[in-house]
Amino acid sequence: MAEKLLIRALKGGKSTKIVTLNGKKMTKMPSVLGNLPGLKTLRLQNNMIPSMCPEISALTQLTALNLGNNLLEEVPEEMKYLTSLKTLHLFGNRIHRFASGACDGLQNLILLNLNNNQLTWIPQEVSRLRSLTYLSINHNQLASIPRELCFLKNLSELQLNYNQLVCIPEEIKFLKKLQKLLLVRNNIESLPEGLCDLLNLRILDIAGNVIQIFPPGFQNLKLREFYCEGNPLFLKKPVHAVKQEDIWSLQEITSRFIMNQLAEENHFLMRAIEWYPQVRSIISQGRKCAICGRSFLTIWLECVEFFPPSKNWKISRNLQLVPLRILICSYKCFDQRDPNLFGIAQV
Repeated sequence: MAEKLLIRALKGGKSTKIVTLNGKKMTKMPSVLGNLPGLKTLRLQNNMIPSMCPEISALTQLTALNLGNNLLEEVPEEMKYLTSLKTLHLFGNRIHRFASGACDGLQNLILLNLNNNQLTWIPQEVSRLRSLTYLSINHNQLASIPRELCFLKNLSELQLNYNQLVCIPEEIKFLKKLQKLLLVRNNIESLPEGLCDLLNLRILDIAGNVIQIFPPGFQNLKLREFYCEGNPLFLKKPVHAVKQEDIWSLQEITSRFIMNQLAEENHFLMRAIEWYPQVRSIISQGRKCAICGRSFLTIWLECVEFFPPSKNWKISRNLQLVPLRILICSYKCFDQRDPNLFGIAQV
């Protein structure tokens, strides 16, 4: 059947615009495709193709290529010749690397789908995909993303679900056109402050990470949809905590000074403290702020502010987020570990 379709396509010569060879159990890409220089769309998904043939470089008018669900192990170098390509589907392969130069000629690429592969890294050369608008790399093994990815000024949608990301680069603030950001099921501990500069961001999904605290300015995002279930967030309304208005006790002032000096390895105090077991006992009860890392003795709120989310945000229904308060980093000090003070609900 595949042979008949190819023969029919070859008879059309330059007038052949579309070739569809899905699910034909093909074990290699037909080299005769190079004889169809006018080809616009090539669909080869659901086959067993391990590599691209060199003849593909003749398809300089190709705008759509689908090689999903094949046996590719890399984003092939031959891609650089497909200078008219706008959509590229490489999902469901075994891709774990980009060949050298693979991104060089893809200046017009708008959509790139690399879902369900084995990528552990993205090359810096991804910044050459200057027209890229939609990028999806779900279900891979990415531990990080390069800052160069954040220089794709036309990027509108970025999907990085089900990877192993632990952080997002601060340079994400340069994705000024980003409207949709999906980061589901990673290992992200915090969001960069640069995220709050994305004034066009409308959909944010961070479900299933380990985020506890949001960066300053987060409440100013103009989100329409926000999903954050599965994070150890502050989900319940915090118990009212009165800030310390009076002057601190001498014990608090002294204890803080000593604890912070010991943390800085002040040798004079380290030697002197050995002679004061009662002081050692008191400061042993001290704790450190989860945000700024400074020491304190009593439980008291200084380092955070709680903001209600925008009324325009559409928030996950199964989150029990009413009344949600967003925990924003400020400049002072608090102890995050006391559930009675803050009403922390772990999920």
